[in-house]
Amino acid sequence: MRQTDGSAGGARRWPVLGAAVALSWALPLLLHALRLDLVLIPVLVLATASLIRVGGGLLDRLVIAAFLLSGAVMGFGLLFSVWPWGLAPVPGAGLLLTVLSVSGWLARRRPRIPLRLRGSDAIVLGTVAVVWRYFHHPLAGKSAADRLASFVTSEDRLGHFSYFDGIHQVGGYAFLHQDAAKAYMMTPAEAVYPQGSHFLLAWTDVLVKSSTDGGSALDMTHRYLLYVIAAYALFCGALVWAARWIGGPRLRGWRAAAVCATVAAVMMSGSMAQLVDRGFDSETIGLLFLAIALALLVRPAMGRAEFVLVAVAALVSVTFVYNLYGVLVGITLAAVLIVHRRRFARHRLLVLGALAAGTLIAGLPSVFSVLTKLDVAKTSNLAGPMVIPDRPVFIGCGLLALVVATLPVNRRTGTGQMVLALVLSATAVIGVFGAWQKHTIGYYSYYFEKLTAAGLVVALISLGLAGLVLQPAVRTTTAGSPLRRRAGLLLRSGLATAAALALFGNVQWGVPSGWGHPSAWYDSSMMKWAKGEAKSNDIGPPATALTQRDLKGVTSPVIALYGNDAYLNLRSTFLAQILTHQAGRMVGLYDVFYVKIGGPVAVDEKEYQASLGRLKGAIATCPEPPTVLVGDRKTADRIKRDLADAGSAATVVYAPLK
Repeated sequence: MRQTDGSAGGARRWPVLGAAVALSWALPLLLHALRLDLVLIPVLVLATASLIRVGGGLLDRLVIAAFLLSGAVMGFGLLFSVWPWGLAPVPGAGLLLTVLSVSGWLARRRPRIPLRLRGSDAIVLGTVAVVWRYFHHPLAGKSAADRLASFVTSEDRLGHFSYFDGIHQVGGYAFLHQDAAKAYMMTPAEAVYPQGSHFLLAWTDVLVKSSTDGGSALDMTHRYLLYVIAAYALFCGALVWAARWIGGPRLRGWRAAAVCATVAAVMMSGSMAQLVDRGFDSETIGLLFLAIALALLVRPAMGRAEFVLVAVAALVSVTFVYNLYGVLVGITLAAVLIVHRRRFARHRLLVLGALAAGTLIAGLPSVFSVLTKLDVAKTSNLAGPMVIPDRPVFIGCGLLALVVATLPVNRRTGTGQMVLALVLSATAVIGVFGAWQKHTIGYYSYYFEKLTAAGLVVALISLGLAGLVLQPAVRTTTAGSPLRRRAGLLLRSGLATAAALALFGNVQWGVPSGWGHPSAWYDSSMMKWAKGEAKSNDIGPPATALTQRDLKGVTSPVIALYGNDAYLNLRSTFLAQILTHQAGRMVGLYDVFYVKIGGPVAVDEKEYQASLGRLKGAIATCPEPPTVLVGDRKTADRIKRDLADAGSAATVVYAPLK
């Protein structure tokens, strides 16, 4: 009997399976021989897209396929981490393609991809392109060394790169190779920090390089920064897509343009662009996957098999990358099973069993970290630099979503009920966490703002439901020719897009501001980055000295004291470890933050002795005598004498910045 879901029907043919499996291995071998392993990424995405039956348009299908592939890579990464081939391109890609071939054969599905495009696809893709353009602009035409000023905008970025580098070096998740990984990242990060994003980027980098050897650390920093910028651009585009997905097929024409452009404008002009500047790389990728995961769960327009795959991918991708956001995915998944309980009634046990297995896999790294070295209560209250989501947008869009979801016309729909459940549950989670922080430490700190960023994601994607309240264009039999109707649609959509960008993105479309001031668009975080105002100009000279002179032939840990600025010394020291693939060997790194000597400007004796004591503490934590780079000759000579008198073994080198 012929099936209607795109399956081939009839008996399964063994020769077809044999040919598919053979091709699954032949293609990676051929591409690897040609050093074109990067082509495997679109091949895997297209292969996945051809076998699933979700989304009626090409862009929808590709987004969901890429999401499933990302979850699969991180999940199978547990296997990649323990088998003998590590992250080698051929075994990993061969296994993934084999799984796809066998799955398609078992489901009797012929490859099929919809080619239909939607007009609002241009806004989704345009958002990605515009964000990439602005963030990549200050890097264009510069050497890898010069780009370090944009790379070292915070020590968070250096930490994330060390996890990426460590996974590259050990060939898998660091928490499964803790002893080896300690050399590349500061302990206990190898055991406690979520590593999904770093693993995914390392796997991607192996395909880009066609080798498990990442090359020089300097070149790796350049590629890593490009991956981070691409991730933020994709995050912005994913939010636009997610809002449109929740709106469903009824959200079209000028209404779709208005919703998509509003979300794009908020992301391009708001504070979330600071995620790149602050080096919150895992949070960026976690929010990217959270946006897609929540959208697909809020409107699960798919069959049971695809729903299970999407739900498991949501649990794995979000929890592996940023486990704090896994709570929202879990609550949303529970709401789906309640709201759509009739859909799963006949296969309830099978669905619940598959989801339980996926939950176990998703929770494995987090459970592992809690049972080893993670202090959950202490970590939850950590202080640090914050990216604060735009409160008016967060609150206003959330309230608007509540209003729309409670309208009678939406209360009867599954999507309306899911939006209501999502907004209320996200509000409850953020409120409870905030109340707990106020009770325990008396203020809202680092991770509270991380949760509010997730709340902003919830609020923005819920605009898709709000868009359905707008009045659609009425079709009449006397509206003119098809060409005229299409021109009218394009005009209304263009005006809606321009209006959204003006209202929420501060774009003035050439209209001058009062008193000749530039519009607020030019004062946004993204524009500041594009103009080079976000880069660390003070790290330029130390970066040049490290890459061109001071690290040549050095294999020991390095402490860089180029001046009296303690924070500059900290970042220079951290960068030195990064550039020598040994970020974990400087256990006392943050002792350097209190070392305020090294430059030509004299400090008082009390400050010198306090800094010297901190320097001795940092040296004592090194596994071997470090090299201490000092920017001033007299200071270098004194530090050398004082360390020798104190019995602190270190090689002190005079290393001027000019």
